[in-house]
Amino acid sequence: MEHLILHVDANNFFASVAVANNPSLKGRAVAVCGAKDERHGIVLAKSNIAKGYGIKTGDTVSEARRKAPDLVIVPPDYKQYAKYSYLLYNLYIDYTPNVESFGLDECWLDVTGCEKEYGSGENLANIIRERIKKEIGLTVSVGVSFTKIFAKIGSDYKKPDATTVITKENYKDIIWNLNVEEMLFVGRSVKAKLQKLGIKKIGQLANMPIKDLKDLFGKVGEKIYNSANGIEDEGVKLYTDKHIPESVSNGTTPVHDITNTKDATSLIYSLCEIIAYRLRQNNLVAQGVAIHIRDTDLCSMTRQEKLISPTSNSSVISQKALEILGKHYSFSENLPLRAITIATYGLISASDMVQLSFIEDNHNCQIDKNIDNLRKKYGFNVLKLGVELDPEFGCEARAIEDGFLPFDKKNI
Repeated sequence: MEHLILHVDANNFFASVAVANNPSLKGRAVAVCGAKDERHGIVLAKSNIAKGYGIKTGDTVSEARRKAPDLVIVPPDYKQYAKYSYLLYNLYIDYTPNVESFGLDECWLDVTGCEKEYGSGENLANIIRERIKKEIGLTVSVGVSFTKIFAKIGSDYKKPDATTVITKENYKDIIWNLNVEEMLFVGRSVKAKLQKLGIKKIGQLANMPIKDLKDLFGKVGEKIYNSANGIEDEGVKLYTDKHIPESVSNGTTPVHDITNTKDATSLIYSLCEIIAYRLRQNNLVAQGVAIHIRDTDLCSMTRQEKLISPTSNSSVISQKALEILGKHYSFSENLPLRAITIATYGLISASDMVQLSFIEDNHNCQIDKNIDNLRKKYGFNVLKLGVELDPEFGCEARAIEDGFLPFDKKNI
């Protein structure tokens, strides 16, 4: 049986939420920016009007203001993003229980069989678009197709506030003329290897021998071949299914460059404290830790190591991150650090752990639970580690004041 799948993508989600909460911003160029007076103040999201001025995600605040002097800058509001995401998903489940998240602002819906009630997938997509506009105050773009990959490409094909239908009859005309990076699973590395072979369009990829792709990329090669040819056996998961992300991470570019181990330790403990909290709130433990650093010449390095046993304890994660840093970087021999990101990977449900670690004993687990309960009641910053309180170095990793965003499909 052929599936009928929608991919719904909220347009300019962060900026659109800001406008929905403040109607006086309607019709103005709006950018969501972090810490506009500090070095790491960059554009996180922009409205369509701001986009028309040439403003791009990642522009510094000063760059954005040069392009649009009347630009309205608003800070991120993660509580509102979570609220609007909840409103969107509650609307989607009016039509089907098969609603699979791909982040706060986009998801797949399997609406197979809806033709009996709504006439067509395109008609249902338009009904959903109009409901969201009227009831929530946002616009969405919708892709309608017979596979998840093609539906996602469809939601990106026409924006904003549009519906694109991709069928078995027209997909070669639409999909195959797009660049390969428009397709899921074709990241920077895969794209570079394909381009060395002269493969730039999805149609060229679709016509490559599957054996060649498997030899080049392994399982990913088979996946992208099938995706390009409209072959898919993965269904849309139920909304109630629990999704375990690939990683939980946290990073920052502090106000001052990191020039010594003491400052790095303070920052890493702050970052890991938030990571551990997120893990515990989602009943997860990590089997490995990765650290990504960028120096003042913007050269980057990523290293990772497995943990002795799965954990959600911030001290264990911090110590492993510092151990990795010490093995691969020296403050006396290398340039100062501009940014640090810590990630935990190999995530599993804490309920599935077979063997408890001798390090992470019941005493530590109970302390973590008590700290979490206090933070839920009084806010994350009610308690801090002593290492975070050094007044000489202002590189504190801040938690979201009123809780954390839900996990997206891949990471948080």
